[in-house]
Amino acid sequence: MATRLVALHLPPTRLPEQLAAVWDAGRAVLPLPWDAPAGVVGTVLEALRPHELLTLGPGGRRVERTLLGDPRTVPDGTALVLTTSGSTGGPKGVLLPHTALRASTVASIERLGARPGDRFVLALPLHHVAGLQVVLRSWACGTEPQLVADPGDPTAIAATDGEHISLVPTQLARLLDAAPTLDPLPPWRSVLVGGAHLDADLDARAREAGIPVVTSYGMTETCGGCVYDGHPLDGVEVALREDRRIRIRGPVLFSGYLDVPGPVSGSGPRTQGAAARAGTPVTRPPLDRDGWFTTSDLGEVRDGRLRVLGRGDDVIISGGENVPAATVATALRTHPGVADAAVVGLPDPRWGERVVAVAVPADPASPPTLEVLRAHVGTTHPAAFAPRQLVLVDALPRDGMGKVTRDALHALIAGTT
Repeated sequence: MATRLVALHLPPTRLPEQLAAVWDAGRAVLPLPWDAPAGVVGTVLEALRPHELLTLGPGGRRVERTLLGDPRTVPDGTALVLTTSGSTGGPKGVLLPHTALRASTVASIERLGARPGDRFVLALPLHHVAGLQVVLRSWACGTEPQLVADPGDPTAIAATDGEHISLVPTQLARLLDAAPTLDPLPPWRSVLVGGAHLDADLDARAREAGIPVVTSYGMTETCGGCVYDGHPLDGVEVALREDRRIRIRGPVLFSGYLDVPGPVSGSGPRTQGAAARAGTPVTRPPLDRDGWFTTSDLGEVRDGRLRVLGRGDDVIISGGENVPAATVATALRTHPGVADAAVVGLPDPRWGERVVAVAVPADPASPPTLEVLRAHVGTTHPAAFAPRQLVLVDALPRDGMGKVTRDALHALIAGTT
């Protein structure tokens, strides 16, 4: 059996109602980023080839339907096809079945202690699984999500009155920075924080401010967060391979990838040639014989709790030493002169790769120097971890979930040199 795929290019105020309508019609949904440039939307449509597109017509009042040529179907039972690019770029479609979403929603509600009638605040993008999960938790509790008009504005976030909210670390930091000028923060019962690494200092600041933080770890392939505060949700199992790669097993796992057959040009809404029609439509999830999904993340278990160390494929080999970029970035962010930081490796004729720090200074008028940051990193890590190049920027190119891809960093560095 196969199911038609419907793309939704709609604002957050309109997408939930259309999501429900498409599901009621027995079709799967491909949510598109509402604020993305037309070229980005065209690239996703070309790659994943849905049957139809729903978007706002002239005037922005009516939802209009456009039938698309050369469509593909998805397996029966598929609820969502979500685009993900990992840490590098190229879109691929992650297939999430209704059964996995239901298992995730039920387990999340139980762990958060949510009750019928509880309201969930929506401050995350709806083309990401974390934002869609806010909608699903709301529906499961018999309510509608409470939409934040400007998720980047801490004042707008603080003006909400729902019992539960999901944020990325950047939003949490802005909220804490603005707290002295705001009315008392809402009495949230849970503040689920995920999407990117939550620094220990930021976590401590939030808890000292009385914010009931629940750290979340997961990915699109696990229907979003499946480990809360280091403990897997009910029904989910977590283990580590010998190389410390995190493995996950349970009912929240995805059902496969919707292949992107052939190169994607991004030049139009749909490629009609043989390359677009070639290949197997769906790749099964890469599970071992016992049903374990091995992630790209490294972890360790301390006192029975999972601690995520960073991506296993985000390692810089400099002078023959393996340097985990996430570890260096975390160290940089502990320096008082650094407001935000990311780390990437660039080709180097002497070292193979050199460690490059991309930092946002806390005080642009008095930014830290490379020598100062090298010394700071060297106090807690091997010499190879110390960055050999420093690029100062006004802000990191974070997406709506607070993530920074290597491609975005490379483009930013190229634009500053």
